Amino acid sequence: MSAAPLLSPAARELAAQLHAALADRWGDLDRADLNHTTPAAPEPLPEYRAAPVPADLRPGRAELIVEASDLHALRAALVSGADAVVIDFDDTFSPTRANVAAAYGALPEWLSAGVPLLARPRALYALEAHESFGGQPGRAALCDLAALLTAKPGRAPHLYLPKLESVAQAQVWADALALAEAHLGLGRGTLRVCLQIETFPGLLAADALLFTLRDWAFGLNAGRWDYVFSLVKTAGADLGHPVPPRAGLGMDVDAMQAYAQALVDVCRARGAQAVGGTAAVAPDPRDPQPALDAVRADKAREAAQGFQGAWAGLPDLLDAVREGLRAPPAAPDAVPVTRGRLLDLPHPDPLTEAEVLDTAGLALDVFRAWLAGQGVVTRGGRIEDTATAELARALLWQWVTVRAPLGGGGALTPDVYRALRRRLCPDDAPEARLLDHLVLSAEPPAYFPAEAARLNLTDPPERMPHD
Repeated sequence: MSAAPLLSPAARELAAQLHAALADRWGDLDRADLNHTTPAAPEPLPEYRAAPVPADLRPGRAELIVEASDLHALRAALVSGADAVVIDFDDTFSPTRANVAAAYGALPEWLSAGVPLLARPRALYALEAHESFGGQPGRAALCDLAALLTAKPGRAPHLYLPKLESVAQAQVWADALALAEAHLGLGRGTLRVCLQIETFPGLLAADALLFTLRDWAFGLNAGRWDYVFSLVKTAGADLGHPVPPRAGLGMDVDAMQAYAQALVDVCRARGAQAVGGTAAVAPDPRDPQPALDAVRADKAREAAQGFQGAWAGLPDLLDAVREGLRAPPAAPDAVPVTRGRLLDLPHPDPLTEAEVLDTAGLALDVFRAWLAGQGVVTRGGRIEDTATAELARALLWQWVTVRAPLGGGGALTPDVYRALRRRLCPDDAPEARLLDHLVLSAEPPAYFPAEAARLNLTDPPERMPHD
């Protein structure tokens, strides 16, 4: 007996139309995913303004992000007092068939809630192996979009569009939104989206991305760990020195301040709203104050830079996020943002074995959970998901590529990496196979879910482009 379809008839009809109209785009986009060169400077753009901010997304808001198939957490989020709830199909989501079915099935309930809702569909590269169109696996982004827009007629959530890297990707989203609006009888520009500027190429092209989606896009969102992952993946081999461990990549680093400044500068110039990153700490129940103080300080820094909203990873963080965002904005930074400044990461001291083991352990923990259908783990007082796992594996790849010096002498060669990883996980464990493949590749693969599918580790194996 075949499994029940994931998409409702209405969603399937819309998804089929989107797939048919956009079928000729994927070859070029998929090839571009394998190219880690940074884009040239964009052509000058005409004057334009971003779309209006939705009336229910007030400045200073704390948005609570929840994994789309965690039905208990979503129900709790809707009554948590969050200013808005983000239903996430991306970084916190493991797209097993059971999880996708649960998430799609619950959408009518979520869309009946009175709280402002946003949703983050999966990125354009991702496939939905459980739905096919024209004899090919579905594009997860289009399936998610169709499910979200048809679950409750008359109520469409606002959208976050993830992992944008190019104008070509932005144009696919623009065409998909326009086609969906026409299919649903909505006027052009009825839907509202916020663009996630969480890749290095996407940051360099942020103004052009916003211009391409200006009929729908009201803001830009900062995704720090995805951005650093992209920066390492794109430019790490050419830096000539190791990238610092994650603890050395905080927002106090000038390169990271320049990232935030560049995003806010585009928003100020185009009348868009800047939305900050995720507060992703898990406070110690015995002494939560240090974690809450850190969140408050981080959001105060974002508010001073010009951000007007931010995400919380747990309900307990909502008040600290709001309080931090009440800090007054400061005068714009007079230091210009240049590519050199964005790439000027600190030179770390020699790595310790403990730092390498912790970085590998983070990736292994998330991969193990993700392969089992769980998109988020709590580790060392932090909420970890695919974004931090991607960064961890990219750091390991970069350290091996540049032969990062180790504090005890020697360098992080492939053999040394493998010996350290074996302390944590045997060679035949699926998460170890995945991490070794990512770290020891000559070029860093684009995204680990696609590589997990190529290694036949997913449920079920997807037939990937270029196979």
